[in-house]
Amino acid sequence: MFKIKKQIDLLYLSSIIGGISITGAWVAILSARGFSLVQIGIAETVFHITSLCFEIHSGVFADIFGRKKMLVISNVMFIIGNVFMAFSSGFFGVCISFVFQALGWNFQSGSQDALAYDSLKTVNLEEQYEKYASNQLIIYRITSAVSTLGAGFSLILGYRNAYLISVFSNVSSLLFLLKLVEVRVEENNKMHNEIGKTILTQMVRHFKQSILFFINNKKASMLMFSNSLVGAIDTLLLFFLQSKIMENCTSKIYLGALLFIMQLGGIVGAKLILKVKKAKYIQVFLICTLGVVMGVLLEHSSILSVMTLGGFVSAISDDALQVRVNSKLQDDFPSEQRATLLSLSEFTFSVIMIILSPLAGLFFTVW
Repeated sequence: MFKIKKQIDLLYLSSIIGGISITGAWVAILSARGFSLVQIGIAETVFHITSLCFEIHSGVFADIFGRKKMLVISNVMFIIGNVFMAFSSGFFGVCISFVFQALGWNFQSGSQDALAYDSLKTVNLEEQYEKYASNQLIIYRITSAVSTLGAGFSLILGYRNAYLISVFSNVSSLLFLLKLVEVRVEENNKMHNEIGKTILTQMVRHFKQSILFFINNKKASMLMFSNSLVGAIDTLLLFFLQSKIMENCTSKIYLGALLFIMQLGGIVGAKLILKVKKAKYIQVFLICTLGVVMGVLLEHSSILSVMTLGGFVSAISDDALQVRVNSKLQDDFPSEQRATLLSLSEFTFSVIMIILSPLAGLFFTVW
């Protein structure tokens, strides 16, 4: 008998274990290794170009071959990426690591949420998905906060030892992923049984159906674009704040504490949005956008406490919006295309990040 609580708990545990590291302040680590903000921006662009090329394909693979399999592949990609980062000595090696890190996120992005939603739907508990999404964002922010809290330790230990610790975390997370149960609702089973000898035809048809869904559903397209834009600005702000704070911080341990505080904002946002279920989306979007813009403005103060407050407010806004958009999109997505459509959402985010990443490197360097 399928046990929904065990399934959701395994998803939570894999996220917690896989997220534990001391390399969350990767911008600060690369900066300490001597790479410029422009180079870091280029490396981030490499990450998102990879995502652009493979994000949708990973979603199609998840819908056809199984979400659990793609989550396992995701962790393998993270392991390879962290090994490359640990033993690379130049910028090219860093970029190779970013390629595998991107692939890890590609295979995870649609698969994890699709498996969770369909698992809940199997036992008629899909209304609990928003709570699950909120909890996953909280886990992400807590593990990211702990990871950035260890920024000082990573600089003391050295980047190689720090990334090898991440390899250990990824291997541990893999053990929990292997215990997951593959879940397919009725539509998914029908599609899966049609694959046979026409796998390529099935993939092409599946991709076309997903694209047509967004062409015919302007509401979903706008939700994805607006969430991706706000999320990209917040992501870049928090990335480059690592370097800005490090420049103005006299203690490596103090650096980690300030980055930890910024990440805690996401926890507040993910919880806060659950308290305002009746708020209209346009209201949530405008308030969250204002919060992220405020974070960017506060970054320009060059005062540690004010910059930290800016990152905190931006994280609140980003996660609050993401939980609300994620829930609204899941309700609209057909189950047999769920992972692919979620990957299209990440694809939109990558397109925006490719455009903004190098510009942000220049922006935060000059101003």
